[in-house]
Amino acid sequence: MEKPPVNSYQENAWTRLTQSKWFVYVLISPLFLVLFAYVVFPFYQTFVQSFSGDDALYNYKKFFNLASPANLEALWTSIYISVISVITCAVVGVTMAFLLERYDFPGRRILTILVLVPMALPPLVGVLSFTFLYGESGIFPRAIQHLFGLDQVPFSLKGIWGVVVVHTFTMYTYFYLTASAAIKGLDPSLEEAATSLGAGRIRVWTKVILPMLTPSIIAAALLVFMVSMASYTAPLMFGVERTMTMQIYLSRTNGNLEMAATQSMILSFVSISFLIIMRWYQNRRNYQNLSKGVSVHRSEVSSKWMKIVATVASFISTLILILPILVLILISFSVDGAWKTQILPTDYTLDHYIALFTDERTWRPIWNSIQMGVVATFGNIIFGVAAAYAMVRLNFKGKTLLDILIMVPWALPGTVVAVNLIAAFSTENIFAFNQVLIGTFWILPLAYFIRHLPLIFRSTSASLVQLDQSIEEASRSLGASWWYTFRRIVIPLTFTGILAGTLLALVQSLGEFVASILIYSTSTIPLSVAIFQKLYAFKFGTACAYGVLQICLILIVLIISEKLSKGSAGSAI
Repeated sequence: MEKPPVNSYQENAWTRLTQSKWFVYVLISPLFLVLFAYVVFPFYQTFVQSFSGDDALYNYKKFFNLASPANLEALWTSIYISVISVITCAVVGVTMAFLLERYDFPGRRILTILVLVPMALPPLVGVLSFTFLYGESGIFPRAIQHLFGLDQVPFSLKGIWGVVVVHTFTMYTYFYLTASAAIKGLDPSLEEAATSLGAGRIRVWTKVILPMLTPSIIAAALLVFMVSMASYTAPLMFGVERTMTMQIYLSRTNGNLEMAATQSMILSFVSISFLIIMRWYQNRRNYQNLSKGVSVHRSEVSSKWMKIVATVASFISTLILILPILVLILISFSVDGAWKTQILPTDYTLDHYIALFTDERTWRPIWNSIQMGVVATFGNIIFGVAAAYAMVRLNFKGKTLLDILIMVPWALPGTVVAVNLIAAFSTENIFAFNQVLIGTFWILPLAYFIRHLPLIFRSTSASLVQLDQSIEEASRSLGASWWYTFRRIVIPLTFTGILAGTLLALVQSLGEFVASILIYSTSTIPLSVAIFQKLYAFKFGTACAYGVLQICLILIVLIISEKLSKGSAGSAI
């Protein structure tokens, strides 16, 4: 049977179109459309709303009004907490990385595993465990009070320093991961050369080691500062009422959307300004290692007394790292309402775990989070893979703009993303297919999708950069179409990077709380909000059972992603 004749005119027209220098812009236009519709447009709507009213600057004048300094105090408190958190996390994270990578001592192996435990704690769950351990009614303050017969607890985590302690414990891993990777690549010959020239240990640290770690430290500092500025749960639980996220939440719940928009714009300005300043500082000097030496080997601790000190310190560190999870597991078996003034719960039950999978009302938030997380992650896969391929393989003007637009949501606090969506999708518009999204199922997956845009994009980009383009060219030269080559060669060879980013995006969606608390509805309560509600209803056992389940889900995902990505997935968080 003969093939039907090919219309040579149509074939030539298609060839001319695909070979045109403008065709690449046809391919990338959907990417820019998505970013415009769900990143730029909502941000613009918030910007416009902040200037609404008869006096366009009324909300900004009110914000900076010295006679009513609540907003200025909130701004200062947020910046202060964030800067202190960066410093404390850097000290803990870099010190841990240096000790574990440069020295071999008793307990090092178990510490290298447990040091990543805070990664498995979602922000809300981490704050919850610290409240039960060290809060005013926590286990340790009560135990010391009963032990010494005191009238009141001798100490408790509260106020700004309580927030900083929680931030330090839950965020030092960002510094640890990036510093560890950098320390592994340090050339010992640089330190030996400095020492041979008469430099002391402190001078070697300040002039050789720290400058080489600067890019890694700055990257971690950016992330910790942004996460700290976005922190909502820790200030709420430890009584720090005047932070920017708290002010935005109060304005939103009181119906003052114009002030919420103004506060969001100022918070966005601070976060983005910090990003620009740190990038500028990072680019001022060249920190590249030009030597060709081998990486440093660990030095074994030989002193008997130092081994004893290292063993004791390792035991204490191990206990501190696993206590937050152990206390959640313990309280998850306690009877709701039975734990009041006792040091530890006295009555225990399995009912909370049975209810997780048998009671429809208890199971509903879990199923909501799984559904919404999967929907958001599926969207992240499609967008992230397409954007990564465009950035790595296609040549077009606007690559820098595309990269910036993808990273902007990661730089913005979750409260700002939520306020942007409220401003943009409280009314019908073309980007919502002429629907009102606020109050529907789709608003939370959209928020998760926007928040986690960079994860799959970054991990896929890293895999594509390592893939030799000649493999694709060979496939095309043998007659394979672009789509066949992409489906049968590119996807399988970059699958590890795609899957690692996918699992991490799913982890973040399952633990997202800050954005969720502003835009959830009664029919779409996610797991993180359910934990929050149970906690405030004094149902500690149920709240902790939810938290343990969330930790288990995240641990499974992290273990799989670490295996698949050969250890690089953790740093992508």
